[in-house]
Amino acid sequence: MKAVRFWGTRGSLPVALTAADVRAKIVAALRGTAGRSLESDADIDRYVDDLPFDITGTFGGHSPCVEIVNGTGEYVLCDLGSGVRPFGQAALARHGPVPQTYHVFMSHVHWDHIMGLPFFTPAYIPGNRVFVYGGHPDLEAALRRQMDVPSFPVDFSYLRADIRFVRLEPGVPFEAAGMTVHTKLQRHAGDSYGYRFERDGKSIVYSTDSEHKLADPEEARSFAAFFRDADVVVFDAMYSLADAISVKADWGHSSNITGVELCQAAGAKHLCLFHHEPANDDAAIAAMLADARRYEQITRTGRSLAISAAWDGLEIAL
Repeated sequence: MKAVRFWGTRGSLPVALTAADVRAKIVAALRGTAGRSLESDADIDRYVDDLPFDITGTFGGHSPCVEIVNGTGEYVLCDLGSGVRPFGQAALARHGPVPQTYHVFMSHVHWDHIMGLPFFTPAYIPGNRVFVYGGHPDLEAALRRQMDVPSFPVDFSYLRADIRFVRLEPGVPFEAAGMTVHTKLQRHAGDSYGYRFERDGKSIVYSTDSEHKLADPEEARSFAAFFRDADVVVFDAMYSLADAISVKADWGHSSNITGVELCQAAGAKHLCLFHHEPANDDAAIAAMLADARRYEQITRTGRSLAISAAWDGLEIAL
């Protein structure tokens, strides 16, 4: 296991920066130049490098797609959100027409997690193999249905790759792409599934679209065990804690603070906040990241927990 690479990090639907968003970032950057020397390109580079990420960049717009780089030469993905389109383009740029094998683990079949498949170019190329894994009995039907008339102009039958569907059972380990994969049922409308990937003494957990009731000790222990000692936990932190336990309770998502508590209980090494609320701009996501880091500091009893917020293009090396 080598790294986790993010191609899509938003929840519910893709989000694009608007002209007003870009203007606000430029204004914020210019305000910070007061009293600074920017006479050379080196001065400008140093100034930009010192700016916070929510001004110089963006946490992204694509819906969920996460790559597990495991060193086997086969591709491993979690979910088929709109982020799978740039992933597919990058894979083709790397390999050209040479056939490849893709392993795709689906958390569930809500639209934001499947909408990228019709734009996943490798699925149209004969010779490629695509294995789609999931716990839902209607997984194949859902992926086919979204490409039916009148929803999409290109039928599923136009996908010329060898596409196979594999049903996974929670609690039953599975071997794929040189990894041991553990599947866990999660609390979400229509159910969702989390995955723990293990190889060469490293482990990565992908747990999105999961609501946690930490008042239930058994549930908390169960997820802490699933996250135990993981090198990276990709975690649904769509809401603040206040929203998650009040107006958005039972909406099927979790919070930044809950992610910290579960990862601390599990002894995980790195928490990555994921599935960002589409109504939150970059500043709001940066604030949620800062809150999570502060909470980790004041509740820490052992080793520190690294915390980051996922953005399209982020790579976390193991």
